[in-house]
Amino acid sequence: MSEQGLISELERLVSEGRNPKTFDIDLLPTVDILSRINEEDQSVPIAVGKVIPEIALAVERIVCAFQKGARLVYMGAGTSGRLGVLDASECPPTFGVPEGMVLGLIAGGRDALVRAAEGAEDEPQEGVKALQDIRLTADDVVVGIAVSGRTPYVIGGLRYAKQVGATTVALSCNHASIIGGIADIAISPVVGPEVLTGSTRLKAGTAQKLVLNMLTTASMIRIGKSYQNLMVDVHPSNKKLVARASRIVMQATDCTAEQARQALDQTENDVKLAILITITGMEAKEARKALLNAGGFLRTAISGRTA
Repeated sequence: MSEQGLISELERLVSEGRNPKTFDIDLLPTVDILSRINEEDQSVPIAVGKVIPEIALAVERIVCAFQKGARLVYMGAGTSGRLGVLDASECPPTFGVPEGMVLGLIAGGRDALVRAAEGAEDEPQEGVKALQDIRLTADDVVVGIAVSGRTPYVIGGLRYAKQVGATTVALSCNHASIIGGIADIAISPVVGPEVLTGSTRLKAGTAQKLVLNMLTTASMIRIGKSYQNLMVDVHPSNKKLVARASRIVMQATDCTAEQARQALDQTENDVKLAILITITGMEAKEARKALLNAGGFLRTAISGRTA
């Protein structure tokens, strides 16, 4: 596409418009600049709230994929790609899932996480190759993330994913985006023009972060990774998380810190099992079997024992 063609395309995007509320932002003192940014940020969760039905559809597809042993794959460029990688990387320690169950792909590869590689987004074939490299299957879910909805890397990836038969989801911040027209499900929280024109790491980036958090958190809850509102599959991989594991057992069972530590020692720091044996009095081996029979749902395992 020519430069003039690209300029015309950008002019049609809400996310590239000029915000009339910040024309004078370069004249303001620091406190007023920050207040203006804060005021604009408050519109983001409202925009996300309007697309909850679409987010819910995506969650249902993701849950189905997880139940089949398949994957959730994020792909994007620049800030969008970094946010996908961030959300994916936090799933194993938070929910105790295997590495690779949630994947984040970014145009330009790992180097693009810490160094701008914005030119990497211009090739659709790079998006195709990224999905081929992970051996994408029809059971997987691919979420293409692009504020503009026109990033070639994401377009190429989504088109390839549809050819494979995978579920496709588009996350953009513009109505009727190109990727929204390609994907099975289009999630489009429209947050309007940015405080600084075109700096979509601001409101649009925040909206994307909120949606990605919702996709993984809701999906993990739906497959039994929580008990009440506790992260019972957390992987205690450092001192803080070891302490958090004890606290979770205490919160779920009203036991003492010493009792929580004893239960965790018996279960090799498996929080779910520690809670189950504390509540039911089962031995660790029996509790493990009960949890397996309950499909990993702690409430089900507890109610089956205490009914």
